[in-house]
Amino acid sequence: MLLAVAIWEMVAAKRQLTVPKAGRWFNNLGLIALDNILVKILFPGAAIGVAAAAAKNGWGLCNYFSLPQWAAILLSVLLLDLIIYLQHLMFHAVPLLWRLHMVHHADLDIDVTTGLRFHPIEIIISMLIKMAAISFLGPPVAAVLIFEITLNATAMFNHGNIRLPVALDRLLRLLVVTPDMHRVHHSVIIRETDSNFGFNFPWWDRLFGTYRAQPVRGHQKMAIGLSQFRRKEKLTLPRLLLMPFIDNPGRYSLQFIGGDPDTIRKEDSGH
Repeated sequence: MLLAVAIWEMVAAKRQLTVPKAGRWFNNLGLIALDNILVKILFPGAAIGVAAAAAKNGWGLCNYFSLPQWAAILLSVLLLDLIIYLQHLMFHAVPLLWRLHMVHHADLDIDVTTGLRFHPIEIIISMLIKMAAISFLGPPVAAVLIFEITLNATAMFNHGNIRLPVALDRLLRLLVVTPDMHRVHHSVIIRETDSNFGFNFPWWDRLFGTYRAQPVRGHQKMAIGLSQFRRKEKLTLPRLLLMPFIDNPGRYSLQFIGGDPDTIRKEDSGH
């Protein structure tokens, strides 16, 4: 999926990049590699291992209620996606967690590598939450495998700097989070950053009132990133690792959730 979206970005890019790709990709891919190494070391079995243990020991709601396999898979994938949506909200709402999550948002452009760029501590916390959720739900191993593949694939797809016909985007976002839908979440404007939290399915944002259809400035003119990080010199790999501990978290708070902004005001951009 990473290769497919990367090629798609070269063939049909949605936006012109604002900083050179080589430096960004070095930083992003370096962070991604570090994350993967940590997960392999700390969680050898990861989510699939916990699901297998739950099935073997009869843990979780699905095993308790003896659901049919198809129902357990469908319900598990939906509930795991809801949990990831709520986790994403939590990383925006809790100041300490936001410090970690702003590493993901500080990217000055958004493309396929942004979808996997997270601070290692956030990856560890996310994995612990996911493992706890799987222990509680007791989903089939197949459901966790489907969810993990889907989550990673859609994260790369909906962060892609790719152009889709408007009619196709409108249709797709009834079923899956599209690049145009998720790009709004990476706007520098606070009210837009605090919207469109879904990764796989778009329904949770609509259900819980966090859906925003389009950025107020349009996709071509919107600024990507965070207002306190506008210089690429502050976004090198070492600085990204130190960012949660030394940098200003800004004013990106869930208290700004509301309707689509009609005008750009000074506080909206975080300045």
